[in-house]
Amino acid sequence: MKFIDEAKIEVAAGNGGNGAVSFRREKYIPMGGPDGGDGGRGGSVFAVADENINTLIEYRFVKKYRANNGEKGHGSDRYGKGADDIELKMPIGTQIKDADTGEILGDLTLHGQKICLAKGGKGGLGNIHFKSSVNRSPKQATPGEEGEQRTLFLELKVLADVGLLGMPNAGKSTLIRAVSAARPKVADYPFTTLHPNLGVVRLDENSSFVMADIPGLIEGAAEGAGLGHRFLKHLSRTGLLLHVVDMAPFDENTDPAAEYLAIIDELRRYDEALYNKPRWLVLNKIDMLPENEKDNKINAFLQKINWQYATPDDRFAFDTNTPRLFTISALNHTGTQDLVYAIHLYLQAIKAQTTPDTPKEQDLLA
Repeated sequence: MKFIDEAKIEVAAGNGGNGAVSFRREKYIPMGGPDGGDGGRGGSVFAVADENINTLIEYRFVKKYRANNGEKGHGSDRYGKGADDIELKMPIGTQIKDADTGEILGDLTLHGQKICLAKGGKGGLGNIHFKSSVNRSPKQATPGEEGEQRTLFLELKVLADVGLLGMPNAGKSTLIRAVSAARPKVADYPFTTLHPNLGVVRLDENSSFVMADIPGLIEGAAEGAGLGHRFLKHLSRTGLLLHVVDMAPFDENTDPAAEYLAIIDELRRYDEALYNKPRWLVLNKIDMLPENEKDNKINAFLQKINWQYATPDDRFAFDTNTPRLFTISALNHTGTQDLVYAIHLYLQAIKAQTTPDTPKEQDLLA
């Protein structure tokens, strides 16, 4: 199924039914009095989060959703029937905005969560409500209220704990394949990932987190180069970013440090809040570096980007506010287990707002 993460739709709730003007007319019952019933409520339009849906593709083809009007009131004290509500099922992570005002109407983050998009109009009052000691034969009733109408902008932002960031072909898809059951396409050419992929990383039966892989960025993405910034929004809900760097590019003239700085610049230009998210550095494909050159190349890279931690042991210094460094090979799983456990401890510490003891982490990562 094609991945669609944006859509624009129109929703209209039903109008309330009009109240009735009626009088009781029966043999042997003189002056029966008013008996006009109220109109029924118009149908409302709701959005419901559904964990079994992962795209907004349905809303690319059907643009308008209208609920039915309420039934008008009747005589003999009969009220009009209310119209059924409409429920629009949407994937978890969908943010709903009023297209005209930009107001955020709701954010679907839990399965079964329900948000009213357009409220149905109330039914009008029948003339039975207007009788009094001085008005025995009221001939007035009220019309039903109009239902709300809105033009909405739907934007899907996937829910993940960790997001992968980097240039095309940095090995992000290979990494998510190595640590989870996700199976995104992997090939030796750029932009094999065309839409976000989610993978559940399980440490044991009771411990897991969700990792998101998005299409790679390139320099100039702010001007629309490559796939542009379109998919960066999917990283906005993550608690941690992993910046994956290809340390053994195919082109010998490619500078990993320059690529790293270009991505950081694009991130800052896109969204300052996303730029300020906790971000760890993951140096990938170290298995492709000659053993006698590996340390020199890594240290030279870290010096070029002015990284504050240049030794392997620094990555074990746990601080929720401090960037960390990992060297891995996603292809042969070198260092991936250390990375997974470190992420788990970080997320647990953020959740509990406590810092785990360093010896305990050292034991886990040993």
